[in-house]
Amino acid sequence: MRFPPAFLDEIRDRVPISSVIGQRVAWDRRKTNASRGDYWACCPFHGEKSPSFHCEDKKGRYHCFGCSVSGDHFKFLTELEGLSFPEAVEKIADMAGVPMPVRDEREERREKERASLTDVMEMATVFFQERLQGPEGAKARAYLRDRGLTPATQQSFRLGFAPDSRNALKEHLAARGVPKADIEACGLVRHGDDIPVSYDWFRDRIMFPIPDSRGKIIAFGGRALAPDALAKYMNSPDTELFHKGNVLYNFARARQALSKGALAKGGTVIAVEGYMDVIALAQAGFENAVAPLGTALTENQLELLWRMAPEPMLCFDGDKAGLKAAWRAADLALPSVEAGRSARFALLPEGKDPDDLVKAEGPDAFRAVLSDARPLVDLLWMRETSGGVFDTPERRAALGKTLRELTGRIRDESTRYHYQQEMREREQSFFGSQRGNRQGQQGWRQGERGQQGKPAPGGQFAKGGGGRIAITESLGQSAMVKRGEAMSVREATIIVALVNHPALIDENFAHVEFLDLANSDLNRLHAAILDAMAHDMANDRHAVVATIERAGCAEIWERAVGLIRRARQWPALETAALEDARDALNQALHLQRSARTLHKELKQAEAALEADPSDENFRHLIEIQAQFQDVQATEALIEGFGVSSGRAGRA
Repeated sequence: MRFPPAFLDEIRDRVPISSVIGQRVAWDRRKTNASRGDYWACCPFHGEKSPSFHCEDKKGRYHCFGCSVSGDHFKFLTELEGLSFPEAVEKIADMAGVPMPVRDEREERREKERASLTDVMEMATVFFQERLQGPEGAKARAYLRDRGLTPATQQSFRLGFAPDSRNALKEHLAARGVPKADIEACGLVRHGDDIPVSYDWFRDRIMFPIPDSRGKIIAFGGRALAPDALAKYMNSPDTELFHKGNVLYNFARARQALSKGALAKGGTVIAVEGYMDVIALAQAGFENAVAPLGTALTENQLELLWRMAPEPMLCFDGDKAGLKAAWRAADLALPSVEAGRSARFALLPEGKDPDDLVKAEGPDAFRAVLSDARPLVDLLWMRETSGGVFDTPERRAALGKTLRELTGRIRDESTRYHYQQEMREREQSFFGSQRGNRQGQQGWRQGERGQQGKPAPGGQFAKGGGGRIAITESLGQSAMVKRGEAMSVREATIIVALVNHPALIDENFAHVEFLDLANSDLNRLHAAILDAMAHDMANDRHAVVATIERAGCAEIWERAVGLIRRARQWPALETAALEDARDALNQALHLQRSARTLHKELKQAEAALEADPSDENFRHLIEIQAQFQDVQATEALIEGFGVSSGRAGRA
C-alpha cells in the first residue's frame, strides 16, 4: 500500500522520535537535554561503551557518529526491529492515535498522477533554464546582472526565462510526448471553454521555480521584463500540486540550512517579502530566508515557519505598506503564541528592502537590522500607542480596553496571563510618565488629605511612602506582601501536589518551568523537579522523590508535607485522587500568579506615588490594597480557616 506523504508527515510530527527509540535504548543522563528534545545513548546498531548515538525530536532524525547509521522513525523500526515498512507505519500511527488510511484506489491513482505532473514541471524548469542561457535570454541575463545576482546564484536557484511567445513551452512539451491534459493540469497554459486555443501562462518573464518541502518543483513565479506589463509578478494558478497559501518560497533550502547548525548557533528562519529578497540574502550568506508567494502571510505559512524554528524572524520593507504587513502578521500570530512559539519583527530602514540593503551596505547592515528585531509584544504596543493622544480618562480607558481585547485573543492561558501583565505594566508606566510633569507640582502631602493620610488603627505604612498610605496589619503580614523565609501553604501545596501527582507536571509544563516562589527551600524542591524533568524522570512519583533526596532536600520535602498535613490540604497528598489534586493545584497556581502580580504592582504603585503624589496614584494604591484583601479572603477560604484564626501554617 502506498501511504500519502501528508499522512506520513502527520504521524511523524505527532510522535517524538525519542519515544520510539527510547523503547530500545537507555538515554545518557549527562549528555541528554530532554527539555530541548536532544537525546544521547549508546548505539543500538553496534556495540559501544560511550554514547555516540544522537537523536533530535525537532528534526525527527537519529544519527550515530560511531557507525554512521541515520534515519527517521520508520527506518529505525525497519532496520532495528525488522518490521516491514507498512508495519512500521502502523506502529507509529498507533502511537500517534491516528487511524490508518483506508486503501483508496482513486487516491493512489491521484498520487501517480501527481508524480507524473512533477516530471512535467521538471521538464518546464529545464526549458526555462535553457532559454535564459540562449540568445533570447540576453535581456533577462542583463537584468539579473544589474540586480547583482551571480551566475552561480542563478544556477543554484534554477532561474530561467519564459520567451515572449504564446506557445513556445506548450509546443516544447507536446513534442516530448506530454499529454495536453497534463500541461493544463500543471497550470502551464491558459485554457478553458472561452479560450479556443490554449497558450502559455508565462511570457517574457524571468522565471523563479518554486519547490515543495522535498525540493520538487510544483509551481513558478514570473517577473515581467516589459515595463507596461499588467502584473509585475505573477504565480502559477492553484493546481493539484500547488496551493499558494500553503507554500513558502525556499522552504526546503532554508530548512536544510537550519539543520546544518544555524539554529544551534542562535539563528532562526527569516521571512521576507519576495523572491529577489530571498535570493539576494542567500547570496550574502543568509541561506535561512523564505518568502510568502506575493500575498500576506497565511496561517498555514506561519505554521510552516514554526515547524522550522520556535521564534521566526519576520522582516518587512521599510515603508507604510511593510509596516501594515507587519501588523497583519502580528494579528495572525497572536492567538497561537505560547511558550516556545512566538515571533520577532525586523523593520528595515525607510524605503529599503533586504535586496537593496545588502547590495548597498553589505551583509553587516542586514545583521544589524536583525539584531534590533522587536518581540511581538513590542510591535503590538507600538501600533496601539504610536502617535496617539491620551489626554483624557476616556482615551486612556479606550487604550486599556483595546489592549485587553488584544491579549484576550491568546488561546494559551499562561501566555495570555503574562501578556496581560506586561501590558498593564507598560500602561501604568506610560501614563505615569505622561502625567508626571503636568501634575507633579499639584500633588498632596501628608496632612493635606485629612484622614486619608493617617495610618489605620493597628496598621503600618507602606515602605517608601513617607506615611502616605496605610496598610492593615493582616495585609502587612500576608505572604503576598511579606517576602520572608516562611513556607506558605499555597506554595507548599503547589510543590507537594506536583511531586505526589507527576501527571500534573506535564499538564502544567509552562507554569512549572517558570514557577516564581518566595521561599528558598521550596525553590530547592522546584529545582529538583526541573532536574527530574530534564532527565525524563518526572512521570513517576518515586523517581521525583529520589531526585529530591539525591539533591539533599529530603528534610525540606518532609517539612513541606508536614505543613500540608497540618493545614489539612489533603488534595495535595499522595492518597488523593488525581482530579482532586488537579483542582487544588489549579487553585493554588491561580492564587500564586495573582499574588506575585499584585506584589509587583504594589511596588510599582508605591514608586509611582513617591515620584508623583497625585490623587490618581493614591487611588491606584488603594485599589491594589483592596485586591490584596480579596485574594487573602479567597485563599483563607480555600485553605479552610479565617483570617483571624492564627493557624501556624499561614505565611
